[in-house]
Amino acid sequence: MWTRKAHGEQGDGFMNFLERVFKKSDAVVFRKIGIECILVPIRQGVGDLESIYTLNETAARIWELLDGTATGTEIRDKIIEEFDVTPGEAEEDLVHHLKELGGIKAIVEE
Repeated sequence: MWTRKAHGEQGDGFMNFLERVFKKSDAVVFRKIGIECILVPIRQGVGDLESIYTLNETAARIWELLDGTATGTEIRDKIIEEFDVTPGEAEEDLVHHLKELGGIKAIVEE
């Protein structure tokens, strides 16, 4: 669902994502350039251009929904409403993206 443009480690070990609430980290900047959505980690006030991440439509929408108040279940339900996916597919994609975003420290648990 999202494409990584640099090498590094991915997050793992998160459980019960649907019960948790996440928000965007201040250490990452989101930009939409044309039709492309990217995440750029910020290190000491400077963008780390060696670690730019491109998000597809689903991943970008999940990013938008990570407002620090919505649970994983609420985000999953929005994805089901907005995309042509089953609840199982939405849940699998959401958990995958949350693990990836957690792995690059783009999100933090509220």
